[in-house]
This record gives sequence, C-alpha cells and structure tokens, in this order.
Amino acid sequence: MQAAGFSSARLTALTRTLQGYVDRGDVAGAVALVWRRGETGYFEALGLRDEAAQLPMERDTLFRIASMTKPVTSAAILMLIEEDRLALDAPIAQWLPELSSQRVLRDPGGPLDATDPVRTPLTVLDLLTHRAGFAYHFTSTGPLAQAYGTAFNGVDGHGDVNAWLERIAQLPLMFQPGSRWHYGIATDVLGALIARVSGMPLGEFFRTRIFEPLGMRDTAFWVPEPQLARLATAYGVDPETRRRVVEDHASASRWANPARFQSGGGGLVSTAQDYLQFAQLLLRRGRVDDVRLLSHRSVDLMRSNFLTRDQRRLPAFGHVMWAGQGFGLGLSIVDDPAQQLPQGYRSTGSFGWPGAFGTSWFADPVEDMIGIMLIQRRSIEPFPMAVDFERRVYDAIDD
Repeated sequence: MQAAGFSSARLTALTRTLQGYVDRGDVAGAVALVWRRGETGYFEALGLRDEAAQLPMERDTLFRIASMTKPVTSAAILMLIEEDRLALDAPIAQWLPELSSQRVLRDPGGPLDATDPVRTPLTVLDLLTHRAGFAYHFTSTGPLAQAYGTAFNGVDGHGDVNAWLERIAQLPLMFQPGSRWHYGIATDVLGALIARVSGMPLGEFFRTRIFEPLGMRDTAFWVPEPQLARLATAYGVDPETRRRVVEDHASASRWANPARFQSGGGGLVSTAQDYLQFAQLLLRRGRVDDVRLLSHRSVDLMRSNFLTRDQRRLPAFGHVMWAGQGFGLGLSIVDDPAQQLPQGYRSTGSFGWPGAFGTSWFADPVEDMIGIMLIQRRSIEPFPMAVDFERRVYDAIDD
C-alpha cells in the first residue's frame, strides 16, 4: 500500500489506462491527481502538452478548464450573499436592470418574436441552478441557437461585460424561470452580477477574494506571455475523420489576451494543483487549513439538490441525467449511486462539474477524496476517459 491508502499495483493500472488514451492518439496528454485524507496519493503527467514542439505534459501545465469555472463563480456569489450584498430569492433585475423585462418563447425552437412575458422574475437561485431559461447555442435549436451564436461573436476580443449584457437582454428565454433545468449562460450572467455588485472586474474579484487566499497562483482568465509555454494545446475533433484538430495553440491563443471576455461560465485557465485547493474548499465545507472563505451552511447548500422530482425526470443533453444525481448551486451531487451509471462509483454526497475540453473533477466526502483529470479535447459525443479514470481511482483504494 502507498500514500493515502491506495494500492501501488492498482494505481499502476490507473496509469496504464490513461496512457492507453495517449498511445491511441485520443488525447495528446493528460495530468491526473488524486488526493485523499490530507495527502496526494497520485499525481501523474502523461503525453505531450504541445505535439508540434514535442513538449511534455508537466504537473504544472496550464489547462482551459471551461465549465469547471462555474463552481468558482457559484462560490463567489455565496460569498456576496453572506455579506448581505445579494440574496438567493432576490430578483436579479435589482442589480441588472437590463434583464428586467425578459420574454419567454412560446415554442423553444420557434420564431424569436412569438413570446410571452415571464410569469415570475428571474432570481439569483434560478441562475445558480440553471433554471433561469437561458441556453447556449448548442443547447438550443432554431432561430434561438443562431441568436446565441451571434451574441457571443467577438467577445474574446473585448471583455465589455455591460455590452454583452445588453445583447443577452435582447434574447428571449427558452423556458419560464424556475420551471426546468436547462444548461446555458446563467453562470455568465452570475459573473456579470458579481462584477456589478462588487464594483470590480470578475477576474479581480476571483483573484483577491478566492485565488490569492487559497494560494492558487496559476488560475486566471488569461495567461501572461512568460507563462504561455506552459499552456497545453487544445483540440477539437473533426466530425468526418474523428481525428483531433488544433483548436487553440499557445502561439496564438485566445487566452493570451488580457482584455478577453471574463466568462464566469467557462473562461478560466488553471492547473491540477490549483484546482485541488478550490475542490478542498468545498470538500472541507468552506475552509482550507486556516483560511475560511465560506460558512459551513453556504457550502452545504451548494452541495444540496434543488431540482424537483418532475424536473429530474426531464432529459438533459439528450438523455436522462438526473436519475442518480441532483443539481445544487453550480454542482451536481450524487444521491443514488446505484442509478449513477456508467460511473456508479462515487459515494452518496459526492459532487463536481466537468468542462467542455474534457476536464473533470469530483470530490467524495465519504472517502475524503478528490480526483482531478485534465485534458484538452473538445467533443460533442461522450468520451469515456473521465469515467475510466474514476473507476480506476476507486478500484485502487486499499485500506
């Protein structure tokens, strides 16, 4: 047995599984970390961060973590709630008057001018639980999908959050607020809310209130020039050939621009070690070592299911997603492990939320364990690497 109560032989099987994805060319490389009961039991960097230059993955390689940004934004919102600067049940139009007269599509795929007024005002809680009626271009259809694509065009070049809000305010909601879970830009709106209420850019709030207190030196919305060589190449997958194609390379990266849009829903770059600090904050109910950023109860709320039984029956991303897990404040939470297939390994109460580039993490309060796996492979179709990672991690527990 080795550190943190793992079997050395079974961790070797974990490495072999991850290396198989690299050897087959499914990913260029990966960084994986497992922390349990106060110590790091596994930390490996496999493959290449830059295939063209043949640069290896390192433990401190930078990754675009996409929607793993969302729990950070949710935690920031709860910090403001604890300071009485926001409230869960408050209408967001108090602070974002741009969104005071939202309309709702009669038909989610229909014309943008066939709408009804909202029945209830959008609240902070609606945004945190993805029940605000917002969508993404890839979670909507018809004219709305096209409108979402247009609304995000060019935002990387200039991060004017107020101008972005004005564009978003013109889009009708897909569903009535509070009525159902639907994945979309709600957490980006929360990012705009944080900037408005705090009086500082979102990245500045994150840096001063979360990242610096937790020692997260490598997490930000952009990568300074001296650090760009550490940024892993990001890939998409060509639908015809099924081969990886470069989507963002350090030499011309969108993340090199300090003025890019600070997306609370998906804009951060981070490392495995940095994100471990944030994951510990949530696993430890608001505290890491002697730094407390949130109360026990705030984190407990983040880790509680808010979806109704009927809302959990509705499919998400084309399949039944909520049979074994619910959704809290920016996190999914396992409450019936036997229904949580294909994983089926996380304990009751385990939580996490992945990112579109294949990045994933989970925290398990029963095992007092955090697993983080970082890759850079954007794919619409399910990709089993994160599931294989989790299965091998749990298989390796040996105490």
